[in-house]
Amino acid sequence: MEQKPSFISTWRVLIIGVIAVILVAGAALVIKAVGQAVPQEKTSPVNVLTNSTDPCVVCHAKETAGIFEQYGGSKMAAAKVSCQDCHVVEKGYPGSNEHEGYSVLASPTTARCQNCHQEEVAQFYQSRHSLPAYVAVWGSKELDANATAMYKAIPEGSFAPDKSRNSIAAIEKPELTRFTCETCHNIGKPAVDGSAGQCQKCHLRHTFSLEQARKPETCNACHIGPDHPQWEIYQESPHGIAYATSGTNWHWEAAPGTLKVTDFPAPTCAICHMSGFGSSTTTHDVGDRLSWFLFSQVSVRRPDWQSNLGRMQAVCFQCHNAEFINTFYSTADIATERVNELVKEADVIMQPLKDNKLLSDAPFDEPIDFVYFDLWHYYGRTSKFGLWMQGPDYAQWHGAYELLSRMSELRSLAQDKLQKAGITPEP
Repeated sequence: MEQKPSFISTWRVLIIGVIAVILVAGAALVIKAVGQAVPQEKTSPVNVLTNSTDPCVVCHAKETAGIFEQYGGSKMAAAKVSCQDCHVVEKGYPGSNEHEGYSVLASPTTARCQNCHQEEVAQFYQSRHSLPAYVAVWGSKELDANATAMYKAIPEGSFAPDKSRNSIAAIEKPELTRFTCETCHNIGKPAVDGSAGQCQKCHLRHTFSLEQARKPETCNACHIGPDHPQWEIYQESPHGIAYATSGTNWHWEAAPGTLKVTDFPAPTCAICHMSGFGSSTTTHDVGDRLSWFLFSQVSVRRPDWQSNLGRMQAVCFQCHNAEFINTFYSTADIATERVNELVKEADVIMQPLKDNKLLSDAPFDEPIDFVYFDLWHYYGRTSKFGLWMQGPDYAQWHGAYELLSRMSELRSLAQDKLQKAGITPEP
């Protein structure tokens, strides 16, 4: 005898069916939402040089296909800037070579960039990225009269106008420095045509991409490591975390001077230091918004620090209120002075050794030289960078803690030297 389905069984079937429909619909919504959250895959730029009959293009499309593709897809090529506009110069131009009937510069200098980018080059010349970066390794003694005048007119140059050659670089010699110091510091190298700097250190040839210049990984090429770990500090900061988790959706190719929080909800290195954002206009002077010479042994205010502060805070105000910004600046100023006090304490420890001629004239020839240098050049600087860029681990454990540790070691080494010389150390 056939059994009829019970009322309860019927409802079970109905409920299971409804649940199945809900699950399927929910899965579809999730898939749709995920699809919307994932940024659209970028299309390859169109190579505007594909059908070019320009002799440089025709040759390099075969000989250096990578350069042909890079430049062909660039905004400069789209704007009809030719290879000759950057590379070809008059016969006898300093640094040029004869090539296929032309006088060419293998690597165009800032003097060539200046033909179109006058304001940007003028700003760059006033920045730490120009001659001061080069002088930090090679010193100012070998600069010609024009370069010397240019160097001393820059805030960093006026801070240390007679800077001597870096002792460590001199000890390491060119065999090493070609691959170490020069790789970054040649961003400010003087050129034989009287200009200075290498724009291509930040604007990689031949794409000249806005996205590449704006992304913090580009700055990471040099601003990394124990004495200037800005990349590592940025990564652990709230700004860096925002970039790491949502930066793929930011508007990297937005036109210069138009950037808003809708394009960049959190800042990158470029937004804080260079980009036009809020009421602050675009600049190629990376020190234009800084209040302190943080890189120095004992930090002091920059010559126009109040104006600089105003331009940096104009960027901050796009996301933060006045109370937050003013509190942050006042407490960071105090913390900077505290690091200064610790470095000055190290100077007090070293002074009796200098007074009693217990240190040799040769640089870095004994352990105490390295301990003292590490104390301020690595850990003092890192602590200051960390506190201003809101990286607590670098401000503390890679900064202040290590500074105190080296202070203890320095005090012990100094006392040992004084005792061996028969001099009673001061308490």
